[in-house]
Amino acid sequence: MKTFFYWIIAIIVTLTAAIYQRTTGPTYHKKFDVEVNGKTFELKLVRSIEIGSHDPFKLSIDDETIEARLYYKRYLTKDEYTSVPFTYANKPVDSFIMNKIFGINEEKGWFADVPDQPAAGKIQYYFEITDSNGTKTYLKDEPIVVRFKGAVPPSILTPHIFFMFFAMLLGNLAGIMAIFKHNRYKFYTTLTIIAFFIGGMILGPIVQLYAFGEAWAGVPFAWDLTDNKTLIAFLFWLLAFGMNRNKERPIYTVVATVVMLLVYSIPHSMYGSELDPETGEIIQGWIQLYLF
Repeated sequence: MKTFFYWIIAIIVTLTAAIYQRTTGPTYHKKFDVEVNGKTFELKLVRSIEIGSHDPFKLSIDDETIEARLYYKRYLTKDEYTSVPFTYANKPVDSFIMNKIFGINEEKGWFADVPDQPAAGKIQYYFEITDSNGTKTYLKDEPIVVRFKGAVPPSILTPHIFFMFFAMLLGNLAGIMAIFKHNRYKFYTTLTIIAFFIGGMILGPIVQLYAFGEAWAGVPFAWDLTDNKTLIAFLFWLLAFGMNRNKERPIYTVVATVVMLLVYSIPHSMYGSELDPETGEIIQGWIQLYLF
């Protein structure tokens, strides 16, 4: 009965972390409200684009009477902004989930295209809308930043995501059992490090290679926070495994679980790989902030 209770707690914590990761971070759409002709529209502004996907920038405004323009330039450069118009269109939605489950087959709105950037390259953008009340400019002082990435095959990305969250589930379970000194905590500590190794240390670099052209952008080569936080969590689980191999030391498993939770509390892709527009080298996000 206690084991079942431990599983339930571990599942709840893991699902909470999964939802948090899914809805936070600099690559997920930024929600932003605008008022057009007296009606409020909630926009989901793109912050991550797959190279070659031809995914346009979109304003979800179902009003054909307006005009809109997008202004963009390479992120953190002294480039001049380039302006492109938004065009109203009905576009088909190519998604099994949206088509079959939600019954959504098309999307209406205003679309603008921007040329692809190299992997890990970024642009910043703002936009303006002209309606019956005049022209309003949005986000010029705090432009949205978009990062471009290469396509990752589902055969790589899906098991990567699975093993990372499976490792977290097992790690939470091991930590809870270690707190209550359940005799199976060592077994789940071992399973955690195996799952973490597969998901984070094998599949993770492969995902990074497809997306940004470099398998590892953490220390000692660069300062990608995603790579480094994965490495830190793995090292703590490696320590917990080693310290419990010949003797029961549950405190190390508890510490590894806490570190893992702290790692997963950092929004996904924050301070991730970033292309230096001047040198063409992959650097880590927060470093470049101090170069301009």
